Amino acid sequence: MQVERFGIDGPLLITPRVFADERGFFFESWNQRSFDEALGVPAVPSPSFSQDNHSRSARGVLRGLHYQLEPEPQGKLVRCVVGEVFDVAVDLRRSSSSFGQWVAVRLSDTNHQQLWVPVGFAHGFLTLSESAEVLYKAAGFYSKTCERSLRWNDADIGIEWPLSELAGLEPLLAPKDAEAPSLQEAQQAGDVFQ
Repeated sequence: MQVERFGIDGPLLITPRVFADERGFFFESWNQRSFDEALGVPAVPSPSFSQDNHSRSARGVLRGLHYQLEPEPQGKLVRCVVGEVFDVAVDLRRSSSSFGQWVAVRLSDTNHQQLWVPVGFAHGFLTLSESAEVLYKAAGFYSKTCERSLRWNDADIGIEWPLSELAGLEPLLAPKDAEAPSLQEAQQAGDVFQ
């Protein structure tokens, strides 16, 4: 597998080695040993990821930006197995020199890439294809009391969503995402990481 780092410490873009021929393809979508070696240390709490999640979204659906605070923070390894999404991670670690900055990649069923979103980051994606199915492995269990959302279009963060690719559609949001606080509001509420 190939691992690429960003200008922000933490997230990783993982490109697996794909074996393809006229019959189709095969690749290892998860290998704890390879992942640990890429990071140089164990990446997730022992023994492994806690749960797998699967979502299906129509074109223009924007999910996020989501994160969980202590005592149930989550790291996520995200991949798109049908279609294409614009996948984003925002640094919410107050002590980080990249606090409030973001990284984005296009994940698709053709590039087979995965984005590692570590604890301390908000995560979201915009569906660019007619539909998309996203799978992610979560380190840490879902907790309604710990979950938070961050405003997807916060000008202070300035994510450059590829909205022009939606053929005139406006992003479709869940109510909790449409009403999510800004980064400044989340910070004032103490809803960011140390």
